[in-house]
Amino acid sequence: MKKKSTLFQRTIITNTLLTVLGIFSALFGLKGFLLSSHFIDGGVTGISMLLSNIFGIPISIPIFVINVPFLWLGYKKLGKSFAIRSTMAIAGLALALAFVPIPDITSDKLLTAAFGGIFIGVGIALAIRGGAVLDGTEIAALLVSKKAQIFKVSDVILILNVFIFTAAALSLGVESALYSILTYLAASKMIDFILNGLEQYTGITVISTKSELIRRLITHQLGRGVTIYQGKSGFGKDGEMNDTRDIVFTVATRLEVPAIRQVILEVDPKAFIVLQSIEDTTGGLLKRKGLH
Repeated sequence: MKKKSTLFQRTIITNTLLTVLGIFSALFGLKGFLLSSHFIDGGVTGISMLLSNIFGIPISIPIFVINVPFLWLGYKKLGKSFAIRSTMAIAGLALALAFVPIPDITSDKLLTAAFGGIFIGVGIALAIRGGAVLDGTEIAALLVSKKAQIFKVSDVILILNVFIFTAAALSLGVESALYSILTYLAASKMIDFILNGLEQYTGITVISTKSELIRRLITHQLGRGVTIYQGKSGFGKDGEMNDTRDIVFTVATRLEVPAIRQVILEVDPKAFIVLQSIEDTTGGLLKRKGLH
């Protein structure tokens, strides 16, 4: 019990630290580069920046208000803990934008677009690593892609951003819109880089002597479907082995990976966990089943 408690505490501290670092990275990208140049990013952040530029309202207000419906969707579809972490992360970013002063770093437009996007991308990726989001667009894209499986998450986000940058071109000018697209591309590349190329779905393979307990927790506590392989251990710390062992495999979204990994390690801190990128899937139990 003590090991489980210590592991749980370490996970909470690590996730909190990653989220806080993500907030300040995104804050630095926004206030240190983008806001003064009237360049925008994609997603809810971009919509908030656009509204701030057009109506002169503080960006901290729309960046929280617009995210509220997406947080509610996250609560309904991805779970209470995810929604709480994301709400705190977005509220933290809004408060930081309102009260933390950061001077302009450069007036060079190209540097502003590139580094503003880089810091925002780093911030979003670190928050995801911490089990939260700073932009609700990803939640919406994830749910839309599940409903209409002909679209991937990246396709949905791209379509949304086409409308955002078109509005930017009409309201801020073509030049600002083009620089904003560079900002978005820089942010997207940094997110992909920090997340090690994790796509919409992640395959999780677990090899453990407590595979049956792990299977029950993943299916009943987290509502995910699993597949059980039967295998044999070939070589371990004690040399050659020939023990029969069940191997648990499940597929989850990258937003759900931290919670699943936490549950596995609480049951067996020595479990061997393999994560693999899956660009898309069809069929099977990809949606969380109802939990009672």
